[in-house]
Amino acid sequence: MGKYIISVVAKSGTGKTTLLEKLISELKRRNYRVGVLKHDAHRFEIDHEGKDSWRLTQAGADTMVISSKSKLAVVKRNNQPDEPSMDVLVEKYFDDVDILLTEGFKNNSFPKIEVHRKERSKTLLCRGEVNDETLIAIASDDKLNADVPVFDINDCIGICDFIEKRFVS
Repeated sequence: MGKYIISVVAKSGTGKTTLLEKLISELKRRNYRVGVLKHDAHRFEIDHEGKDSWRLTQAGADTMVISSKSKLAVVKRNNQPDEPSMDVLVEKYFDDVDILLTEGFKNNSFPKIEVHRKERSKTLLCRGEVNDETLIAIASDDKLNADVPVFDINDCIGICDFIEKRFVS
């Protein structure tokens, strides 16, 4: 089995993270090794002021790793003018997973599942001004007429069945 990459996309505040939590739990229950790559359009901080890791990166460490029996975290300065490409991140950090779910990265070329809530938006991100050919399914709280399968936003079992049938089987 190879690595399968599926992007979960939506407008901000629609429920991408909530759906991803459910998908990860269900995929883990099915014995898949699952990775997640989250895009942050803002400048995030993973090590917080006052913590040893923060002090070490503030002192100038280009790479700082925190290691324990159960977790490993890497804080690495990006000295390039742009953020690393998705391909570089996948190759470097996700060689140990079966399925990689991405949150955000709406402009990538990987298959996408769009999360949609009727109260958040009347239009779809991938079927609005642009018809994104990589859209493979929609998870929504609305009955939509679409050219791809539409799942109830809470149907993580159905969505995981779809992922397995489409990619793994």
